[in-house]
Amino acid sequence: MAEVESFQLDHTKVLAPYVRLIGSETGPKGDVITNFDVRFVQPNANAIGMAALHTIEHSMASLIRDRIDGMIDFSPFGCQTGFHMIMWGKHSSEEIAKVIKSSLEELASDAFGWDNVPGVAEKECGNYRNHSLFGAKEWSKKILSEGISTDPYERKVI
Repeated sequence: MAEVESFQLDHTKVLAPYVRLIGSETGPKGDVITNFDVRFVQPNANAIGMAALHTIEHSMASLIRDRIDGMIDFSPFGCQTGFHMIMWGKHSSEEIAKVIKSSLEELASDAFGWDNVPGVAEKECGNYRNHSLFGAKEWSKKILSEGISTDPYERKVI
């Protein structure tokens, strides 16, 4: 079986929340994609509930694109501790951490309401009943209060 980079990561040593550069790959035509581990909660110590995680996913899909060009995907980890963020081109952990922080600040704000969450209608979402804006806001506030690091092993908060 092929090795999967994220399964080689020692989940007992990382210090969430953080943004970690997993790696960059260059395609046959020279196109570069960069993959990030955007870890919001400490692995095996906590997990974001599915309804809140789902709303964070939908909200961040739009909020991130408002702040940076080239996002391909922002997909939740099955362990419910964070997201893979895949980007066109090369980017640094610091650049992505700033975008994540700014996006979470908007999500956590009082001005961000249901009208701001994209794709929550039945025709737009495969599990439209499983959302929690309240939960997404509470998790965003918690993550922001802990600070987002640009290093997974040492707290280098932006």
